[in-house]
Amino acid sequence: MRLAVYPGSFDPITFGHLDVIERAGRLFDRLVVAVLVNTRKSPSMPAEDRAHIIREAIDEELGSSGAAIEVIVFEGLTVDLARQRGAMAIVRGLRALSDFENELAIAHLNRKLAPEVDTVFFMTGVEHAYLSSGLVREIAAFDGDISAMVPAAAARGLRRAATLPGA
Repeated sequence: MRLAVYPGSFDPITFGHLDVIERAGRLFDRLVVAVLVNTRKSPSMPAEDRAHIIREAIDEELGSSGAAIEVIVFEGLTVDLARQRGAMAIVRGLRALSDFENELAIAHLNRKLAPEVDTVFFMTGVEHAYLSSGLVREIAAFDGDISAMVPAAAARGLRRAATLPGA
């Protein structure tokens, strides 16, 4: 079975992420979307909430084609997760050339740590190349319309997070 891991913070998941998930889901028999717990960042919502939102988005947007996609929360090195799950590949999404330089360095490091796990890059669709989670969060913070940028589940999650005390 061809299994891949797609790690990220997904804060929030965008249509660009969903595009990569959908295409990677067609290429691999199983795909694990791994929501990173990153203690160096201050996410808009806990990793468990982000994972729940991703599952909702996959179910709502991809329907039955999302059945072979698992969503988990993880902390640690992606290569360790890939090994634990028996993954043959790590999926990474690229929006522009500027993403490639950083992703290439990470891919080389991962290859050094786990030579048996390849990194597969997916260019997001050109219609989503402008999207970044950070910009979406900023627009949402000012009550801007993000409906063309994120799945409905993510928009609902951002609204809920904004209404929580301390948000």
